[in-house]
Amino acid sequence: MGPKVTLATCSVNQWALDFEGNLERILKSIEIAKAHGAKYRLGPELEICGYGCADHFYESDTLLHSFQVLRKLLESPITQDIICDVGMPIMHHNVRYNCRVLFLNRKILLIRPKMLMANYGNYREMRWFSPWNQLRQVEEYFLPRMIQEVTGQDTVPFGYCVLSTKDTCIGSEICAELWNPRSPHIQMGLDGVEIFTNSSASHHELRKADERVNLVKSATTKSGGIYLYSNQRGCDGDRIYYDGCAMVAINGDIVAQGAQFSLDDVEVITATLDLEDVRSYRGEICQPNMESEPKPCHRVKVDFSLSSGDDIYLPTHQPITWHFHTPEEEISLGPACWLWDYLRRSGQAGFLLPLSGGVDSSSTACIVHSMCVLLCQAVEDGNSQILEDVRRVVGDDSYRPQHPKELCGHIFTTCYMASENSSGDTCSRAKDLANQIGSTHMNINIDMAVKGILGIFSVVTGKWPQFRANGGSHRENLALQNVQARVRMVLAYLFAQLSLWARGKPGGLLVLGSANVDESLTGYFTKYDCSSADINPIGGISKTDLKSFLLYCAEQFQLTTLRGILAAPPTAELEPLTDGQVSQTDEVAQKVKHFFRMYSVNRHKMTTVTPSYHADSYSPDDNRFDLRPFLYNTRWTWQFRCIDNQVSQMAANTPKQ
Repeated sequence: MGPKVTLATCSVNQWALDFEGNLERILKSIEIAKAHGAKYRLGPELEICGYGCADHFYESDTLLHSFQVLRKLLESPITQDIICDVGMPIMHHNVRYNCRVLFLNRKILLIRPKMLMANYGNYREMRWFSPWNQLRQVEEYFLPRMIQEVTGQDTVPFGYCVLSTKDTCIGSEICAELWNPRSPHIQMGLDGVEIFTNSSASHHELRKADERVNLVKSATTKSGGIYLYSNQRGCDGDRIYYDGCAMVAINGDIVAQGAQFSLDDVEVITATLDLEDVRSYRGEICQPNMESEPKPCHRVKVDFSLSSGDDIYLPTHQPITWHFHTPEEEISLGPACWLWDYLRRSGQAGFLLPLSGGVDSSSTACIVHSMCVLLCQAVEDGNSQILEDVRRVVGDDSYRPQHPKELCGHIFTTCYMASENSSGDTCSRAKDLANQIGSTHMNINIDMAVKGILGIFSVVTGKWPQFRANGGSHRENLALQNVQARVRMVLAYLFAQLSLWARGKPGGLLVLGSANVDESLTGYFTKYDCSSADINPIGGISKTDLKSFLLYCAEQFQLTTLRGILAAPPTAELEPLTDGQVSQTDEVAQKVKHFFRMYSVNRHKMTTVTPSYHADSYSPDDNRFDLRPFLYNTRWTWQFRCIDNQVSQMAANTPKQ
């Protein structure tokens, strides 16, 4: 039995550039960590300013305000007698770095810059930061005057260094460094570092959580040690949702787990562990490899112990089994939490959704319903911050939600926008679903607006376009479909701005979109139709996953209408009915050439795509993820010829029966 250490890691819902709120949440996490007996507290990546500042990192004010917050942290009595590990941007020798700052009792111990950057997919860190490429080198960093006045220090160590307390050694990793084949924890472990920490800003993707957990377990399976993982949580102002999952592992086992999805702004996970378990594991499993590195890590010594002399009876945390959510549960929880953060931080009074009675808009409606379920549960559990935010959104200081359906009626408006081409079936399905989830529902007929627009065109040109079913050309047919779709977008924004006013209530509504990732890829929607909205919670989710999600909702929330929606043929209902029934069905060909032709013809639509929840490893979003042209030679002559040649070769080599 050796010295026992109590360590804390956390998930914090930070908001880009919200320095006041970010400071409060950091202090709250430290306060909770100390209350649980922790002597070390780890926070997420760039938590002081928020990870998603993007091009605001170019601005000197962002760095200035980060140091102002650091000063507040150093001065606070809450941060005394605990090693605090916080993240912020720092400029050293006129170069910006993504850094960890470790401090104790009004003294900065060290600054550790990130060495391996995330520069793929949603991440653009090389745009704002440089990696610290000087392996195991440490320099002096001259502190700004405002920090010198508090710490009494002129310079502090800056670089690849580790922290040696009186009883152990702590080494830092930052987010992507864990995912890299040259992860620093490998060399640090061989050099005797016993506690590894990782501060992350890792976003949610469907089916990703197990990768994260396996990496953390693997990091300490190979050479032993304790691993603390901290992650940001929530929507910090962009398309991605940071999904928590704070955890503690030892020698390949998870011993403490935080929630992946939660409405709590601050969640602190603590674990008490025996350092002798690490030393015994290494002595038995790793002894032949635990040799001194050619150039050992620079150690910064601190006169402080994580353990105490009277911890012999202190129980240690034991291995647990991680519970992973199913993809359907992830869709129900992740986008719902993202929507709530967006709503409460936008200052709006709720959502408006054009509800067509199809799979996509019904999926969006179910996510809002799931959000209301989470909110009611949080209020029931005594979350005062959630109750305060709900009251502000609904504009009633005495309001207390009693049931998700009742809350839905306050903050969620749905509308079915019928035309002469709409069927009674879709109208009924939309109304039934609205009744089951509790939204305030409206039926709106758009025929008058469509005829008015066509009338203007007719007055100017002397012509009235016809649907193909009535003898019109393809161009007329497409134009008539598009004008209906675009009228719906205009009306959606009109009702979002004024429907609460018409009911004598304050505020406006955010318009929700409901185009899935498959439709965005192939451009199967009208530019500036109801796919144009304020935000879209399903824009990164495939049709296949959405259908599975609706089946889950039918069972989980007892929304029986969803079964009829899933069984119905998909349709846009933009062409005339045949005997009152739908004559247009939606099919997307799977042929490679057809896909690329559709992708290239419609790529221009992605330049105006609604900001969507990022839910998978790929996103068609032109503004943040898929950085490709929007003007193509859509004939693809060379590429398609290569495909044809390959097919010919395969046919020639196929044995004849």
